[in-house]
Amino acid sequence: MATRISRSASLPVADSGLAPVGTLPGVSAALAASLARLGLERVQDLWFHLPLRYEDKTQLTAIADLRVGERAQVEAVVEGSERGFRFRPQLKVAVGDDSGQTLLLRFFHFNRAQAEQLLPGTRLLCYGEVRHGAQGLEMVHPQYQRLSGSDAVAVDALLSPVYPTTEGLGQKRLAGVIGKALALLPAATQLELIPAELCAQHGLASLRDALLYVHRPPADAHLGQLTLGRHPAQQRLAFEELLSQHLSLKRMRAAVRVRHAPRLGKGELLRRRFLEELPFRLTAAQERVGREVAQDLAQEQPMLRLVQGDVGSGKTVVAALAALAAVESGYQVALMAPTELLAEQHLRNFRQWLNPLGIEVEWLAGKVTGKARQSALARVAGGASVVIGTHALMQEGVTFAKLGLVIVDEQHRFGVQQRLALRDKGLEGEQVPHQLVLTATPIPRTLAMSAYADLDVSSIDELPPGRTPVQTIAISNARRIDVIERIHAACGEGRQVYWVCTLIEESEQLRAQAAEVAHAELSAALQGFRIGLIHGRMKPKEKQSVMDAFKAGDLSVLVATTVIEVGVDVPNASLMVIENSERLGLAQLHQLRGRVGRGALASNCVLLYQPPLGQLARERLQVMRETNDGFAIAEKDLQLRGPGEVLGTRQTGQLTFRIADLARDAHLLPAVQQVGEIMLVEQLLQTDRLIERWIGGAARYAHA
Repeated sequence: MATRISRSASLPVADSGLAPVGTLPGVSAALAASLARLGLERVQDLWFHLPLRYEDKTQLTAIADLRVGERAQVEAVVEGSERGFRFRPQLKVAVGDDSGQTLLLRFFHFNRAQAEQLLPGTRLLCYGEVRHGAQGLEMVHPQYQRLSGSDAVAVDALLSPVYPTTEGLGQKRLAGVIGKALALLPAATQLELIPAELCAQHGLASLRDALLYVHRPPADAHLGQLTLGRHPAQQRLAFEELLSQHLSLKRMRAAVRVRHAPRLGKGELLRRRFLEELPFRLTAAQERVGREVAQDLAQEQPMLRLVQGDVGSGKTVVAALAALAAVESGYQVALMAPTELLAEQHLRNFRQWLNPLGIEVEWLAGKVTGKARQSALARVAGGASVVIGTHALMQEGVTFAKLGLVIVDEQHRFGVQQRLALRDKGLEGEQVPHQLVLTATPIPRTLAMSAYADLDVSSIDELPPGRTPVQTIAISNARRIDVIERIHAACGEGRQVYWVCTLIEESEQLRAQAAEVAHAELSAALQGFRIGLIHGRMKPKEKQSVMDAFKAGDLSVLVATTVIEVGVDVPNASLMVIENSERLGLAQLHQLRGRVGRGALASNCVLLYQPPLGQLARERLQVMRETNDGFAIAEKDLQLRGPGEVLGTRQTGQLTFRIADLARDAHLLPAVQQVGEIMLVEQLLQTDRLIERWIGGAARYAHA
């Protein structure tokens, strides 16, 4: 029997949460601007800006008790230091403690004053990850502070949260601002938006208590639970975040379905000519999904369909068939991709396929500027048949003459709001364009309707014939020199190689530095071959220049961060090395591996890992060795993955959640759906506020 909720079950959030962050004491205009870059504009936003992980600085560990792979805090005395140069400047500081053991602190970024402060006899309090080094245990770029006198060290009383941040905004300063915001948390009844009856029915604890715990875990908190995201406080927040997403998608789907879309024919003439020119036959899966899309396009109700398929399964061909149906019916098509690399790949494919049919394909991205941009905008407004680009398609000034179909690739990198913004470009009264969403990240079928509750789902579950499966091996970092020799041999045979750096940190700067270190190492070891470097801190033109050189064969090796995860197609690249592979989730490993094996050459993927491996990491690498099937990998990922294992994907944008994880939190979904059904009918105001709290822009959903 359905639970009926009284209208007064929840009170509005206190005004303090809606106040601008600039009203908090000590928050200057410059600091407010930095917070705004993180989407933190109101006090309430700070309450729900949740930690990525935690550091335990509540105790000291003797050097003799340190364990590789763990983070620890050490009190020690400097025994000696030296500055050297091995590929780049570095400062090495040896420290010891009463346990009689020595620990090496290694710094690649330092100044003279810092080096001169770390003199023998200086007491230090250090915190960092323990690693194996050539001279024993070491910490690379640990946090440290100098201690004075012989007094006992005062350790922290609480676990230290580590928040997502932005350049120029340190953890200490951000934590301080969040602390001021938490002091303004309203009473539990005012903060709660899920009706009390539903909270009681589903055993949901106080949201206020959960927030305070997650931001300020006590010293005796279960760090293992917190690391895995399974602590009851985190699960309470995950429930509400999943609920907000479910409500927003259901609301958007209902709102869009009441609109009309143009009836598009099957485009039989263009379809036949297109298929005759293709150098390959469609697979049965492509044929099936193509029919599903064509049936949707022929309806007056707007299509909202997700096509998921493994890397290389031929989603782009299905998208091209849909585009031809729109063009033959007299409508425009917009295709949006998350990066210029991926958008340009679509541009080359569509021009190769459609230009011979007399269909012009327009290009509109951020790097199209000046007169070229004005000309492109004029052609789009004048009715250019197919327009391909990045988020630039959504910007002001972009006007379509008659937009009938919107295609969004790798939708999880945009978010629902951006997809709506592009769709609005084709708004004509009550008529909206059809929407086709593509993803090369297969999601388990059991979660498909939860992840994409606003979309129908089609799966291209077979690969075109003739593709050689990528052979995958896992190798310890202790055999790094063997891997480099293998690269030397591949380059000597004229083949090309990816070396992917996957340092998992909050800072893009540190990821870039990791790639720079690997680039220097490989440049020294592979003399005679050109080594390229690409990372997220480079300007778009710089990245494109390096990518173009690699595609042209001018570079033998491309050292990159995970910016190359999607959208790179270099058939001559037949070897990929993924460094620190044990830190990545299965889905991301599979995406990266998909960059090789795109030509006729036998291809290999080397998963370079840092021992010792944990049980989950061991199982994950085993799965990668055993199968190339993305759907099988997605199902296995659901069994194995926890948020501690997915930090990498969260930070590269694959996950749009702050704390929830569809794989880990699947058990919450039935209750989320039950609560959602009731709130959509009986709690419209609370539904608005819940969506706005976690996602923002509730009004956009109301008028979708």
